[in-house]
Amino acid sequence: MRRRQVLASGAALLSASIAGCGHPSVALEMDEATAEDIAAEVSATADPDSEEYTVVSSARENGSATRRGRYELFSRTDTVRVEDSFYDVTETELGSTEVTVYDLLVEYLPVDSTSELDEIEYGDLPETDRRRLDPIASADDPSDGDGFEIVIEYGTAEEVGDGSVFVPEHQYDIVVHEGDRYWVTVHSQTVSETEYRYEVTEVASTGESFADRIREQYLFGLTARSDAERSVVEEAIADGYFQDDDSFRSVVDRIRERDGLSVANSYGTWLLEYEGVEYLAYVEW
Repeated sequence: MRRRQVLASGAALLSASIAGCGHPSVALEMDEATAEDIAAEVSATADPDSEEYTVVSSARENGSATRRGRYELFSRTDTVRVEDSFYDVTETELGSTEVTVYDLLVEYLPVDSTSELDEIEYGDLPETDRRRLDPIASADDPSDGDGFEIVIEYGTAEEVGDGSVFVPEHQYDIVVHEGDRYWVTVHSQTVSETEYRYEVTEVASTGESFADRIREQYLFGLTARSDAERSVVEEAIADGYFQDDDSFRSVVDRIRERDGLSVANSYGTWLLEYEGVEYLAYVEW
C-alpha cells in the first residue's frame, strides 16, 4: 500500500494512487507505520539532481525563487523534503507566454532508405543531440526484434542550446549507429510557458518531528466493537480485507468520519492507532 512520493530530475515523478489496481472494488489495508512512513505518506522527497530540489534550496536561501516552465512542479503536494528538513511550498503563477517546443520521432530503418536531407553518424552528433539520443546507443540491436521507435522530448530551442543539428533547424533526417540507420522526424508545437514564484516555510527539521505534527492533526484510535469487526481489522493488517459486508462497512464508516491524510471520491488514506500500534490505513469503498 505504501505511497512514496519522490521528485526526480526533469519533472515531478510522484507515485500514483493504487486505487482500482488489481483487487476488488472495496478494500481495507492497514500497514504498521513508523515516523518515516508517516512523513513519506504526506510529503514528497526532492532528489538532489531534480529541479524541485534546486528551486526549494534557492527559495530557502534567498527568500524566494522563480522559474519558467510548462508545468507546475508541486501540483500533487505542497510539502517537500529536502535532505532532513520539510518545507511547505507555495507556487504562484506570475504570467505566461507562448513558446515553441520540439519532439523527435526516432525510428529504426530495417532497409536502406534515401535521405531527404542528409545523414550523420551518432558519434559525430553535437553533445546536446548525442545526449538526448542516447537510447539509440544503449538499445539492444533493433534488427533482432520488432524494430525501434521512440519519441524524445527536446523542449524549446533555448533549452536545447546552441549546436543542435535538429532544433530549431532540421539538418539531418538519418542517424547511423554501428551500421544501424534511424529515421529522425522533428515535430513542433506552440504551448504556454508560465513564470512561477516559489516561497518556502520550514515546518520540521527531522522526520520524527514532522511525523509528530501529522499525528497531532490526524491520528485517532480505532476499536473493534464486535468479533466480526475484529476479524475485519486483523485480516486488514495481515493481508488486506476485500469483502463488502456489514462488518467492513461498520469499520470503514467510522474511519471515514475522521480527517484523512488524503481522500478522494471513493478511496483515501488515514492514520490510526489500533491496540497501541499506529497504522496507515488505505480504504476503498
